[in-house]
Amino acid sequence: MRELAELFAKNRAWAEAVERANPGFFEELALQQSPRYLWIGCADSRVPANEIVGLRPGELFVHRNVANVVVHTDLNCLSVLQYAIDSLKVQHVIVCGHYGCGGVQAAVAGAPLGLVDNWLRHVQDVADRHRDDLARFEAGPARNDRLCELNVVEQAVNVCRTSIVQEAWSRGQRLMVHAWLYRLQDGRLRHVNFAPRAPGEVASEYHTAITTRPTLP
Repeated sequence: MRELAELFAKNRAWAEAVERANPGFFEELALQQSPRYLWIGCADSRVPANEIVGLRPGELFVHRNVANVVVHTDLNCLSVLQYAIDSLKVQHVIVCGHYGCGGVQAAVAGAPLGLVDNWLRHVQDVADRHRDDLARFEAGPARNDRLCELNVVEQAVNVCRTSIVQEAWSRGQRLMVHAWLYRLQDGRLRHVNFAPRAPGEVASEYHTAITTRPTLP
């Protein structure tokens, strides 16, 4: 592992800096985790979940994949969702996409890439569902950005439709589902105007989210 010595050195420096600033931090962290938030985001290396929202280890439960997709056959994502909601009792599930998403761009381009093509079919389904909306935007970055917006809304709706979230809401558990977008060019998060806290709110929140543009908080 000599070729990765720099990473071990950086880890040591980070751990020492954290311990200096917060003596006993790691010993306390090892005893339990009690995050209030589950982050479902893109695997893009430029979108580091904890750093974006300024949270320390133990404060944010994280699941990431290409293009922040949530589908009902993905047992990995569903297992994370169930553990976060049923065991950790998170109060917020945040689905966060980002402008300039390579997965979204690849889905639009449609060029064969291999195994990932099957995964990106979910994003292409979103594009097909909103074909008329996307046609209002010039082909290229503007249209891709709009698909990033629509995709994160659709994936957040998929979260709401899981039996895990539905059962949590039915037993009165406090839980909100959010759709956010991150812009690489300024490091800022945007609201996508979707944040239901009960089954009856999903449809109206969805309508608002797809008929308005994201806003800075």
